[in-house]
Amino acid sequence: MVDSASPHQLIEMLFDGACARLKKAAGCIAHGDIKGRSVAITETVSIVSGLQASLDLEDGGDLAENLDALYDYMQRRLFRANADNDADAVEEVLDLIGTLHQAWHAISEDVAPLQHA
Repeated sequence: MVDSASPHQLIEMLFDGACARLKKAAGCIAHGDIKGRSVAITETVSIVSGLQASLDLEDGGDLAENLDALYDYMQRRLFRANADNDADAVEEVLDLIGTLHQAWHAISEDVAPLQHA
């Protein structure tokens, strides 16, 4: 699936993966699974780092700069969530990723018809 995915679909998969891992991290915190929490948060940080690395800061203007700062903030919150076993921080990042995911999904739906024109 990854081999045949468009760039939009690849980003969509990253958002899906981040959301799934954050939900897992929240569940691990609730059940006292420290190792599971740590793995899920570490994997999420890697995904967010990948999203951040994909930004075109040279040509992306304010949007790319704002996303860069947001991804940086998310990573810092996740490091604190891992260190402090903080479910609220995990939920905050899940909400932020969820909002970006919805926006990205809406953009891809709008762009898809144009790609086939």
